[in-house]
Amino acid sequence: MLTASEPAVRTVAARTLGRYVVVPAAAPGPAPLLVGFHGYGENAERHLEGLLGIPGIEQWQVASVQALNRFYERKTGTVVGCWMTSQDREQAIADNLAYVGDVVAELRSDSALPLVFAGFSQGVAMAYRAALRLGHRCDGVVALASDVPPELHDEPADRWPPILLGGGVDDHWYTEPKRDADLAFLTSRGIAHETVIFDGGHDFHDDFYVAAGRFLERVRTGVLSP
Repeated sequence: MLTASEPAVRTVAARTLGRYVVVPAAAPGPAPLLVGFHGYGENAERHLEGLLGIPGIEQWQVASVQALNRFYERKTGTVVGCWMTSQDREQAIADNLAYVGDVVAELRSDSALPLVFAGFSQGVAMAYRAALRLGHRCDGVVALASDVPPELHDEPADRWPPILLGGGVDDHWYTEPKRDADLAFLTSRGIAHETVIFDGGHDFHDDFYVAAGRFLERVRTGVLSP
């Protein structure tokens, strides 16, 4: 009696359309670049709205990158996205980094000007990965409400830019133990970082906005540098 053989899992590269939204700096001419990554179930427009609340952001060109994996939000029908799942994770990371590299190449007219990556929730991992693995000189990471990806723990300390790490005391996802683990890692490696822990949950918060504005201003003026 013939039995069915086990199916073979294969992958093939496929082209897809990437999308991002961008707001230029208020003053004409080249400007420092802030590139942001949204959380799970969000989109580029929603994340851009969050980034534009940072004090002094008008000094920056701001881009919010949409995740390649899109789906409909069940309640509203809004198109949202996520950065990856556990399936084919390593290839998804490589695809996402290649995509973000193309976005940065399109936007960055002067490599001498500061470049900062910002992430919220699931987008935090993308911000860290972009900072360390794109090959572009990165001047800072703004990480809100999620942790350092474990695969980056072996990256040499001198490759890490300064980091602003933010989280709410009532965050159900980025909990105190996760924050403590990140801070212990960064401290043990001598990686420049500062924190803002606010009285809130898994969201942007006024205290975070103030800290992010000060952080970006120090990067822009060269007070903070890799």
